[in-house]
Amino acid sequence: MALPRQYSGGANGNRSLERGIEILRAFRPGVDTLGNGEIAERTGLPRSTVSRLTKTLVAFGMLDEIRAERNYRLAAAVLSLGHAVRMGSPALKVLGPLMRAESTRRKLNVGLATADRAMMVYLESIRYNPRPTLRSIVAGQQVPMELTSLGRAYLAGIPDSERDRLIAQFRRRSAAATRALVADVQKSIRAVRREGYCAASWQPGVLAVATPIVVESLPVYAINMSLQDLEPGDDLAKEIGGYLMAFAARCKEALGGLQDFAQ
Repeated sequence: MALPRQYSGGANGNRSLERGIEILRAFRPGVDTLGNGEIAERTGLPRSTVSRLTKTLVAFGMLDEIRAERNYRLAAAVLSLGHAVRMGSPALKVLGPLMRAESTRRKLNVGLATADRAMMVYLESIRYNPRPTLRSIVAGQQVPMELTSLGRAYLAGIPDSERDRLIAQFRRRSAAATRALVADVQKSIRAVRREGYCAASWQPGVLAVATPIVVESLPVYAINMSLQDLEPGDDLAKEIGGYLMAFAARCKEALGGLQDFAQ
């Protein structure tokens, strides 16, 4: 995948830094190790550039080199950055306790996410799950923006120009982003504008209902409530949607005191 336009090394950017970040982004869950050739293929960077930058990233502790395989994996320092995000986030400090209390009260999963390019990344996920064998979501995990209630709620909360750009990316990155899928996304956005929330069941047996959290001078977030191992239906979505909207109002009020901070 070639470098995105917004990271093309303009006059105000550092091209080597941008390319180094793209190399780190090439590592995804389920991919333990990558060689220089694989990284070059995933990023669209010349292999000689990748070889030079992976050596630098190893030297600075961002990658571990597996010499026997001539491969690399993410180093522990990357995990420490993610931990620093969670511990230092003003929004999580405010919303985390509220989410845990609401999950217990409603016996529902509660998640908070924001965008990472054209994906959604969980900042927190409180799982009310009496059956631990069921699918689990953890902080830092990404989910598709266009397929999930979180992503569609986020799309409803951002400016039209940004939304149009993201929908264009959905069309480019996957054959699954068909006209029907885009129409379904737009239907969810209309639901948010009409009801305040949208529902989606992109995983079998899971109903998720989400709403955007828009507070001035803070990033746009999306918060969801979900249930697992059930037959999704409109009545249940409406019930959970009512809980969600009341909870979202409390979240927005709590975040009002953070308007002078940037996430």
